[in-house]
Parts: sequence; structure tokens; C-alpha cells
Amino acid sequence: MLSARSLFQEILDNDDSFRLFCSIAASGESQGGWENGRIAALVPESQSELAPKIARHGADEDKHGRIFHALLRKRGLEPVPVPPDTDYTMLLERGGIGLAHDKLRRDEPLTVQDVVTYLAHSRVTEQRASEQMALLTKYFAGHADIGRAVRMISADEDNHLAYCHEELLRFAEAGHGAAIERVLRECARAEIRIYRDVSLAVMDHMGRILGWSGAKAAVLRAGVHGVHAYERLGGWRRMVSLVMPQRRDALGGPEPAAEPAV
Repeated sequence: MLSARSLFQEILDNDDSFRLFCSIAASGESQGGWENGRIAALVPESQSELAPKIARHGADEDKHGRIFHALLRKRGLEPVPVPPDTDYTMLLERGGIGLAHDKLRRDEPLTVQDVVTYLAHSRVTEQRASEQMALLTKYFAGHADIGRAVRMISADEDNHLAYCHEELLRFAEAGHGAAIERVLRECARAEIRIYRDVSLAVMDHMGRILGWSGAKAAVLRAGVHGVHAYERLGGWRRMVSLVMPQRRDALGGPEPAAEPAV
């Protein structure tokens, strides 16, 4: 029976598909680490208290990239180039979502509106990341090879999402509510389209590696389109709501000294 669990298991069991999976994941996390690192360095003076939290966010993303590379090394595998049509982070940036990399490469302070845009973009993408890692944790928390890694990354993504909620609510109280609502909606609607396109591309690459039949590939494509239809019709709203998280100051305090081995 075709299920999310059996699909993930099939990808994990094959070295070539596992290489592609980890390479895509590591690349996206590393790009996110760079973006957050640059944003932390460029926050305006009026928001300087955010810089350590943004830096912590970036450090977590860098850590996740290292974890995926470690999972490859554990199986004696090397990363592979990431196909451009599967590069979720870069496709978001090219679609005008979040802060442009050209802006981040300049040594010019960001504006408060830039920070609001960054947080709104992160709130949307961290919702996706939190849900994906929760799914992997549901199925593979006890897996001998990847269990520890998915549990650790899932906890971090939950912290990132909580941080975005809390900081956006703070900005909303300071008078940025209308801008936050506008950017959240723009980001969510663009993200669900890009996520659909990336999901279709990943399934296409995985299908070629794993030799999926035309019927199986068609069922999986239909599933991706079904998710997109649900999100386009109203599922996107879960990405734009703001609720004070139970865990406050989720990215406050010092970064953990070391990450456990995977």
C-alpha cells in the first residue's frame, strides 16, 4: 500500500535516492544559515536585541546542514549537486519572497520593514519545515540511522516557528499589523505554489532513481496536486495566523555548545 511512510522508507533504503534527499536538505539548510547570518549582521540598531536570536536561528540551520552531511558520511556517501528545480530556498528568493540576496550581500543596515518581511517569510517557511519534520519524526523517531537527527531537527524547527510567532506579535503590537498581514499572505500564497513545483520535481527525480512505474508516479503527482488544491482553497491560512506560543523566548539564551553525533 502506498503511504507517506512507505514512500520515505523507499527513499531511505536506496543509496542514490538517500544521497539526493540529504543533498537537497543540506543545501537548503545551509542557504538558510547564510541568510540568517547576514540578516543578524545587518539588523537596524533599533532592533539590535533581535540580532542574537536571528544568529541563533542561522546557527541552527547551519547545524542541520552538517547533520545531513553527517548522515551521508555515515553511509559512506558523498553529496550530489542539487537539481535547480528542487532548490526550494533559491526558488523562493528568485520569486521575490523574503529578502533578496543582493540586499543581504551589501553592508547596508536593514530597515524595520525588512525585519518584518524576514520574520513573516520565516513564519511561513518554518510552518512547512515544522510540519515536515513532525511527519518524519512520527515515522522514524526510533530509526537506527536517522532517528536522532530527525528528533533534533524537529525540535529546532518548532523553536524557530515559536520565535517567529512571538516576534511578529511584538511587531504587530508596535503598529506593524497591517504590513505583517499583507506580507504573510503574499508569502503563503507564493510558498504553496513553489512547494508544489519543488515537490513535483523531487518526485520526478526520485522516480527515475527508484524506477517507479508510470502509474505510481501518476498517483504521487496527483497527491501533490491534491495538497496544493487544499492549500490554495484555504489550507494556506494555517501559515498566516499568529498565536502566542507556549514556549516563550525560544531562541533566547546561548546556543548549545555542541550537537550530538548522529
